[in-house]
Amino acid sequence: MEVSLNDPASNKTSAKSNSSAFFYFESCQSPSLALPLLLVAYTVVLIMGICGNLSLITIIFKKQREAQNVTNILIANLSLSDILVCVMCIPFTAIYTLMDHWIFGNTMCKLTSYVQSVSISVSIFSLVLIAIERYQLIVNPRGWKPSASHAYWGIMLIWLFSLLLSIPLLLSYHLTDEPFRNLSLPIDLYSHHVVCVEHWPSKTNQLLYSTSLIMLQYFVPLGFMFICYLKIVICLHKRNSKIDRKRENESRLTENKRINTMLISIVVTFAACWLPLNIFNVIFDWYHEVLMSCHHDLVFAICHLVAMVSTCINPLFYGFLNRNFQKDLVVLIHHCLCFALRERYENIAISTLHTDESKGSLRVAHIPTCI
Repeated sequence: MEVSLNDPASNKTSAKSNSSAFFYFESCQSPSLALPLLLVAYTVVLIMGICGNLSLITIIFKKQREAQNVTNILIANLSLSDILVCVMCIPFTAIYTLMDHWIFGNTMCKLTSYVQSVSISVSIFSLVLIAIERYQLIVNPRGWKPSASHAYWGIMLIWLFSLLLSIPLLLSYHLTDEPFRNLSLPIDLYSHHVVCVEHWPSKTNQLLYSTSLIMLQYFVPLGFMFICYLKIVICLHKRNSKIDRKRENESRLTENKRINTMLISIVVTFAACWLPLNIFNVIFDWYHEVLMSCHHDLVFAICHLVAMVSTCINPLFYGFLNRNFQKDLVVLIHHCLCFALRERYENIAISTLHTDESKGSLRVAHIPTCI
């Protein structure tokens, strides 16, 4: 599930001869409303993804000091990887796609693709670990139960595997000015411009790696999670069909069903968000001639934006489907507002200290209190 830094300019260049290149570039400009709409959409997704996941991590960290919870540990790791996706995927890829050339240097060319692949791998593997934990809790409650230490070990392993899996991207990406080198334009629009592209020893190696990466990062984990949650749904259905159950067990089953509905929704949404970009990357790798059109950049930007929406899904689902999260979020917002109010009051009070009398009045002054 590589967020490929595709080279739109190279496609455009190869599509027309040098004699008509200028007119081709002029006629292939994006619609006037497309650019501002994409920028607004990217900005909204970036803000929602970072703020939402940071709030989720803050609340989980506060809860972990009270009691260790395996699911919360895995969800916090998922939110951390989503923040990395927001920081590394959205700004760099959006700017590169809209500008048609790379401006961040060779180091960032290699680093962005590598970190993008690592963070996406960690996200999907975290969902796999959550599915395993839920499966053991619901389907096999008397069997092996993962502990907090197991969760930390699992997180370390998926980070290590993700770092190793993405190394070929770190080695293959480089800067080149080849797409602009032989352009004969009336105006020197693309002088000193470079693009960030993959360079492999052979096309076969590239296709083998990209196809394997999509399978390992997308289809295999989603198939595994589908089987886990399907068995969970079947198990819950069988338990709910029993009449001779106690009232407390019924409430417990209802709570488990609600939690699993939330987790299944996250997985389904994650799969739906990343499907368009994966289809785009497959077509680009195997049959890129289809994408040689004026709408190549716009199609890629839309597919990429849909994929980035996945970073906002976790906080939204936990906010709408988890009553405890709603309460904790309200408390967190209330605490932040009260802290800001207290700081503002103290700064105003200190700035008015001119005499001993004012100092004495400060001691008896009413300071806002927040619980």
